[in-house]
Amino acid sequence: QVHLTESGGGPVQAGDSLRLSCIDSGRTGTTYGTGWFRQPPGKEREFVAAIGWGGIATFYADSVKGRFAISRDNAKRTVELQMDSLKPEDTAVYFCVSTARPLYSGSDARRPNTYAYWGQGTQVTVSS
Repeated sequence: QVHLTESGGGPVQAGDSLRLSCIDSGRTGTTYGTGWFRQPPGKEREFVAAIGWGGIATFYADSVKGRFAISRDNAKRTVELQMDSLKPEDTAVYFCVSTARPLYSGSDARRPNTYAYWGQGTQVTVSS
């Protein structure tokens, strides 16, 4: 049973940085894509970033491109999201996600139903 656990959320000021981490436990023997979605207050869940198994293919939402960076460590089964130059509109619950199979395309990366596994979420609050 795959279990995703996020950490690193919290309250920050606009312009600050924050680093989210996620540990994937229970996974055995497969290559998979992983990433992050977020749900702002009163809004739908939205794609943030994703990364393929090899760590080379990365995908970002336009709203975070240039400010956020996703990385992974397959030996540790972790994925991290470095968030710089945070804005109040980045306020959301951030969810770690992973697939049950390799991630091949940006269009797949942006679809919520691509991801078989979701974490419980971690709150990020950015004050102006």
